Amino acid sequence: MNHDDLPRVSVIIPNWNGAQHLPVCLDSLRRQTYPVTETIVVDNASQDASLSILRSYPEVRVLPQTTNLGFTGGCNAGLRAAKGTIRILLNNDTEAHPEWIAAIVKTFADHPEAGLVASKMLLFDRRDMLHTAGDYVTPDGLAHNRGVWVKDMGQYNHRGYVFSACGGSAAYRSTMLDEIGLLDEDFFFSFEDVDLAWRAQLAGWRCVFEPSAVVYHKLKASGGGATASYYDGRNRIYTLVKNYPADLWRTHRREVVAAQWDLVIAAAKAWRGPAARATLRGIAAGILGIPRMLRKRRIVQATRGIVDRVYLERLMQPPYEIRIDTRLSPAVS
Repeated sequence: MNHDDLPRVSVIIPNWNGAQHLPVCLDSLRRQTYPVTETIVVDNASQDASLSILRSYPEVRVLPQTTNLGFTGGCNAGLRAAKGTIRILLNNDTEAHPEWIAAIVKTFADHPEAGLVASKMLLFDRRDMLHTAGDYVTPDGLAHNRGVWVKDMGQYNHRGYVFSACGGSAAYRSTMLDEIGLLDEDFFFSFEDVDLAWRAQLAGWRCVFEPSAVVYHKLKASGGGATASYYDGRNRIYTLVKNYPADLWRTHRREVVAAQWDLVIAAAKAWRGPAARATLRGIAAGILGIPRMLRKRRIVQATRGIVDRVYLERLMQPPYEIRIDTRLSPAVS
């Protein structure tokens, strides 16, 4: 097939002081078997050697920023600049298997209903351990990585509809992004991928987990600690207020409120720790931000498509997937 006939793929890598990670990540993209790619690195005003290292990769389009736009702002800058019909977010602290992009492209081709494709993410230093096999949301509104910290024994070696793709290796169809919008920059960092998945699901798009699209992740190498705790605490509330459907709320409101209260109690009990105090500050900020999220909610819910509530609730219950193909060969890992 002529390369001009293949879907164009853009890989967007947000970077902030990630010089120690970039060579492994970018070298793995050089080894991809899929021939048509565009790599964009959005540098969030790094103070390390990132820009110097990027000069060794002339095929990479670098978008240097004067300030740190956060994960969401950096990703959006790359998504806006991208030309691909498939646009993939990739953490800088990852290594992609050579067949990664090819597997994603095939999945989109096989499933025109898919607006998102989730990769199988394995731990970088323990490549038989899962980070995520697609993300899910439980009826209490909390988000989780499917299979996290579990040994990869082939139990997820099949395609399935899942709720969300982890933002560390999330692939999006550009036509879906045109319809529902990009990441919400009010989130800055954390839960922006879940928020986008909610909007996609409510608009009627599907998220497909592809087990042969494999990425190895240095988990928490680019984030964590008190900063992550703050944004997790705040953005959980943002996500719920903005997206959680009213019909599900009427059924599960006690579970949703109880889950948030449990987070408050757990953080209060550990208040001497910086992460716990950051969580409490984040929850307070989330509550203060409710009016702004309610304004956004009106837009999200007004554009909601015909969504099968039974389908959504199946994704929110174990095994947090709906199988769509059981005839796939084992994933490369």
